Amino acid sequence: MKPIIHLQSIADLYQLFNLGHHEHPLIAVIDFSKVSEQLEQDSKITTDFYSIMFKNYCKNHIKYGRKTIDFQEGNLICIAPRQVIEIDVEVEHKENMLGWGLFFHPDLIRATSLYDKISQMSFFSYEITEALHLSDKEKNILYETVQKIELELQENIDDYSQHILVSTIELLLNYCSRFYGRQLITRSQSNKSIVSQIESLLRNYFTVSDVKELPSVKSLADKVHLSSSYLSDLLKKETGKNAQEHIHFYLIEEAKNRLLNSPSSINEIAFSLGFEYPQYFTKLFKQKTGYTPIEYRQLN
Repeated sequence: MKPIIHLQSIADLYQLFNLGHHEHPLIAVIDFSKVSEQLEQDSKITTDFYSIMFKNYCKNHIKYGRKTIDFQEGNLICIAPRQVIEIDVEVEHKENMLGWGLFFHPDLIRATSLYDKISQMSFFSYEITEALHLSDKEKNILYETVQKIELELQENIDDYSQHILVSTIELLLNYCSRFYGRQLITRSQSNKSIVSQIESLLRNYFTVSDVKELPSVKSLADKVHLSSSYLSDLLKKETGKNAQEHIHFYLIEEAKNRLLNSPSSINEIAFSLGFEYPQYFTKLFKQKTGYTPIEYRQLN
């Protein structure tokens, strides 16, 4: 089993791909056609920086999260720091290796508003299988934005450098958010099937008399072979409620049924629904209905 290659800095990235000099210690734009160093088979890599990669060739296979698929032509993937990716590299002709990568360390954006905003960009937690499939127009928009970053890196660093770099990265990420939104819309028909599966899973989950534990977003996502972040975004787009809100909805509906149709105590109902602590059940029930379980039972 090969050890994981951990890249702490942009300098480590340049060294790995034998790229020589780099303009900035915290950010880099790499043209994949200029990468001369091939990785070994089944290489595992993790980094301390963000990676946004567009690839216009399709012989490499990447495992990120739970799955391995072709990193297909025209796909964009966004990877957060400390995520492990596994690359199965096949020999390729250099002239066919087209694409680009934008890599930036969190220290570049740490003192800016983007640092907090980026944590809300859930596509950094998507699976490789949920990569962004770009139209030709979208490819051009992202590439032109990356070119602006590349041109700025060729300038001498001055008082404006960081602001221009960070604002252009934010522009790029805003485009990614827009294009991912478009992708969710265009896949609406298949998304509706996933929504139905999730609702069926939750209905069936709470039909048993004693639930061992509360369902989690991750357990639902695993059932439909998606990442937690992608599932939540998909459900939000289709229904207006994210995955956790769906769990709470079905949980509270079943709780109402048991409160009105069972002589069990509040504590017994809480335990039967999978709550470890009854007081958490009471708090959540009041938050969702405006009543405590006892008040709801008395009113009805």
